[in-house]
Amino acid sequence: MSAEPRPVTSRHAPRRSTGKASVLVASGILGSRVLGLLRQSLMARYLGAGVASDAFVAAFKIPNLLQNLFGEGALSAAFIPVYARLLAEGDEREADRVAGAVAAILALAVSVFVLVGVLAAPWLIYVVAFGFSGERRDLTIALTRVLFPGAGLLVLSAWCLGVLNSHRKFLVSYAAPIAWNVAMIVALIVWGRHPDKARVAVYLAWASVVGSALQLLIQLPVVRRVAPEVRIRLSRSSAHVREVLRNFGPAFVSRGVVQLSSYIDQFLTSFLPEGMVTVFAYSTTLYNLPVSVFGMAISAAELPEMARSGVIEGDASAALRGRLDAGLRRIAFFVVPSAVAFLALGDVLARLLFEHGRFTALDSVYTWGVLCGSAVGLVGGTLGRLYSSTYYALRDTRTPLRFAIMRVAATTVLGVVGAFVVPRWLGVDPRWGTAGLTASAGLAAWLEFTLLRSRMNARIGVTGLTARYTITLWALAVAAAGIAVMAQGSVMRLGRMTGGVAVIALYGVAYLGGALLARVPEAQSLLGAVARRLR
Repeated sequence: MSAEPRPVTSRHAPRRSTGKASVLVASGILGSRVLGLLRQSLMARYLGAGVASDAFVAAFKIPNLLQNLFGEGALSAAFIPVYARLLAEGDEREADRVAGAVAAILALAVSVFVLVGVLAAPWLIYVVAFGFSGERRDLTIALTRVLFPGAGLLVLSAWCLGVLNSHRKFLVSYAAPIAWNVAMIVALIVWGRHPDKARVAVYLAWASVVGSALQLLIQLPVVRRVAPEVRIRLSRSSAHVREVLRNFGPAFVSRGVVQLSSYIDQFLTSFLPEGMVTVFAYSTTLYNLPVSVFGMAISAAELPEMARSGVIEGDASAALRGRLDAGLRRIAFFVVPSAVAFLALGDVLARLLFEHGRFTALDSVYTWGVLCGSAVGLVGGTLGRLYSSTYYALRDTRTPLRFAIMRVAATTVLGVVGAFVVPRWLGVDPRWGTAGLTASAGLAAWLEFTLLRSRMNARIGVTGLTARYTITLWALAVAAAGIAVMAQGSVMRLGRMTGGVAVIALYGVAYLGGALLARVPEAQSLLGAVARRLR
């Protein structure tokens, strides 16, 4: 059994509920995601769904792999549990030493990967866009070389996030991506009307690099304020640094496996008809909104608090179960209606956000189909994030890795069937293979969630949502969707924008109102929090 944590110093607040932290994380993510939707909407307007947009989406995927492998996911899993525990024990000197050494090692590794990525861009294209040729392939190579340095800056930004989250400073780190989105939005507004769409894509890539630098620079002063004694030094002498590196290995591979699943989807989509890469990307943006705002927000807020709790046994195990179950309920309360909205109102969302300029009504229909496929695994994939964070808090990065590998294997097999075999068997347009692809990924996400929950239950006791709570949420969401769909015909006469906003608002009000009538605790807590804010 580990020693009892020593009293914390003035630099670190005592243990507390993560409700406020979750709100701060969600607020930052929501602001960034809303601007991200605006950015995607402008991209749809000026680039449409064609060669330039396909090339930009594919090119962004490649350096984004660097960000996701080294960045927030793997780094948080390995770094935050060790760093937050040192802070909880009051060992600030060792915590500063660990933070500085991790930053130095990370910067060195990222520099090497960026250099290799820029030089090897023509060969990396085969990883995600093997089906590209001619102009699409040449433009993708050029954009990849521009985007790689920006991805390196975003990785360093993830180190800032790890430090700030451990100090319970959530808003700045999750709101910083707003600067990245703003830089790209400005570029689209200034150069979007240029007749050469390939040049617009290049300007957009450079704006992404500028935005990445801004995202890092915004966080550095706050890091300096909460951890003034951190010195960036390349060293592995500390046992805690070595522990971070040991945990980083499985977390890095686990994150890589998850990204591999995404890249398999991207790879398969490149063989579908032109424009489907773009449709898939826009749909993924909508899919990631509830995953990020609710799943990531709650998981990110819980990780440092779970890491501070020490060895899990006896009463501590019960406390962990309580944290986990409460987080699962909060996630499900928001994500279940999101999945139903994708199924019932995906056409409204696609028309509202993307259908203008070069993005056609038919493109919106295909986007809706992809959203329906995404809805299959939305709940399971989002709940699985919190289970993974619980493993990371217990300094176990290997169990999520094993289950992530199983998920990728299932995604690959089911993805080929869903994208190519099923549309041919049904005799439908090959473009619908994109919807089959997302549906197959959703089935694989449920497999991973089931395995994560089963192993965690064996370790700390039974966790998860009750059948009654789950049925209540689905029934409320379906009933609210029915009301919104019935009103859609008359409301949409107000116009694409006004009518779309009205339909989505009606759905949200109907769901929340039903949840309050059903006395769902999460709805009552939400209403109480809003009332307190207004007072």
